[in-house]
Amino acid sequence: MLDNNKIPYAGSLDNAPVSRAATQQKMDKRALAVRSVSPSQKYSIADRLEAQAAAQGDAPFLIYQGKSYSYSEVDAQASKFAKAIQARGLMEGDVCAIAIENRPEFFFAWFGLTKLGVVVAFINTQVQGSVLEHAINTTDANVVIVGEECVQRFIDTPELANKSIWLVGDDEVVDKPVLPQWIDSSFDSDVAARSGTSCKQARGSTVGETPTLLIFTSGTTGLPKAAIYSHMRWLTSGDVMVETIDATPNDVFYCCLPLYHGAAATSVTSTALAAGSSIVVRRKFSVRQFWDDIQTHNITVCQYIGEICRYLLNYAEATGIKPKDHQLRCMLGAGLTETSWHRWLEYFGEMDVLEGWGSTEANTNLLNLDNYIGSCGRVPRWDRTNFRLVKFDTETETHVKDANGHYVLCQPGEVGEGLGMIINMPDFGGGRFEGYTSKQGTEQKILRNVFQQGDAYWRSGDLLRYDENGYFYFVDRIGDTYRWKSENVSSQEVATALAEYDGAELVNIYGVQVPENEGRAGMAAIVMQPGRQFDPQVFYALTIEKVPNYAAPQFIRVSKAADMTSTYKLRKVDLQKQGYDPVACNEPIYIRNDKLGCYQPYCESALQAAGFLPFCSNQEEK
Repeated sequence: MLDNNKIPYAGSLDNAPVSRAATQQKMDKRALAVRSVSPSQKYSIADRLEAQAAAQGDAPFLIYQGKSYSYSEVDAQASKFAKAIQARGLMEGDVCAIAIENRPEFFFAWFGLTKLGVVVAFINTQVQGSVLEHAINTTDANVVIVGEECVQRFIDTPELANKSIWLVGDDEVVDKPVLPQWIDSSFDSDVAARSGTSCKQARGSTVGETPTLLIFTSGTTGLPKAAIYSHMRWLTSGDVMVETIDATPNDVFYCCLPLYHGAAATSVTSTALAAGSSIVVRRKFSVRQFWDDIQTHNITVCQYIGEICRYLLNYAEATGIKPKDHQLRCMLGAGLTETSWHRWLEYFGEMDVLEGWGSTEANTNLLNLDNYIGSCGRVPRWDRTNFRLVKFDTETETHVKDANGHYVLCQPGEVGEGLGMIINMPDFGGGRFEGYTSKQGTEQKILRNVFQQGDAYWRSGDLLRYDENGYFYFVDRIGDTYRWKSENVSSQEVATALAEYDGAELVNIYGVQVPENEGRAGMAAIVMQPGRQFDPQVFYALTIEKVPNYAAPQFIRVSKAADMTSTYKLRKVDLQKQGYDPVACNEPIYIRNDKLGCYQPYCESALQAAGFLPFCSNQEEK
């Protein structure tokens, strides 16, 4: 794995690449839409909502649990929130955090705050304690609007008693929590007493480049950082996607991922609002309800993350459900493997799959506009993009540089880190890196003097490679690659290769330290589907078939549940710390024995037979 001469398999025989010119034509169309809002233009998210409310009127905007809210109704509700918020003292330039699950009140509060020019910080509804306190403090918000369904997490974090906490009721909460005095339960009645007429005059100095959102990164390797989003960036992302998928008011978008994360709050909402489309909102993703929702509401566009696609495929296989009488024409997302991609089209019928690469804070991205199975995007012409791929040594975890100290561009098949040239032009918003609330965090993501003195590039922390046709493939996160038996191993490539293991819900691959051994040995945390048992012999045979011996996991941990973020991204830090220590893991562990051709249940003799010593959690990093 991570062989620099390897060019990944790009798909089936009928998965032929289109011409570079054809792809570039699509990209040029998108590039024009980036200019729809300029940095200095007095135009905000609230302006767009109000314009669409005037244009769309009674057309449905939000659909939640059978109830439809028109564009006019959403705008009116947002105005009521805005007036109640304004009366309590918040004004343009202030920061307000919101912690509400996926329901219409999330949109009402969000859009109401934007009507005032208040910066909105989306808070993960699954965190509490020190992590929640860190999130609120990172945003500098003194006010938090909290859904009743989330308030217990605030009650359990008394360190936030110095903040103004305004409660938004939730009829679905049966057991009403006892509220401490520092949580204000009168906010609902205050909102209800307001009129729904416009209050756009409250955001007099807001322009395109003004910050409007703080969206936290996934936090797969540590505490999440709050990325800054301007009105311009949010609005143009929707305009670009409207052009990309030819969205119209007849489209129905499906929002089943958490709204506090970038995928749902940016891509889905900005595109639907720009097109005048509808959004079906589900409070939480459900494998069982997914296709019912798709068919009941005639949903045409859906955001995905690779893991939920695999859950849906596994459920379809287990139940025999293969719905094809649906209107779903387009999927937008990331993390869909080539195998799952083929299976998805086979099970659920033909549709556009726009697999992409990027991040919440990224100033560049890749998007597969050609339905080229397995790829996360293409660069048909390097002179039309700010994206670059530079060589990266995964063994030393340093960039390769030439004799002049400059970074070296990758050639086809070579692994490198994705970068985005930072562009700061007064009347053009593309290529800007808006950074985080933390100045230190922002600076850590910038590389300077990369190709010439004075230039600056955002660094992604992601390893990619591309083929001779310019199609790109995600390889791994820097730090998730590891070295074993003098070979570099990509955890992502191994996980993808072994994801076909029959009965597995997911396979998470990571490297763990082994006493008296250089590098890290591969370990797999496997979650089995309900009712299925892990078969060590069958899994061993799959590793022989699918991956080189050095890349095969030396240890297997059969887990009850995956260590994932709430947006379905795998975490590995705690798993790596626990290693193959049976006490720390407290789950079944197997050890690879190539002499016997199997994985053996953990015991001292099996450990010795494989040539390993007991795991030592405080072993120094080598």
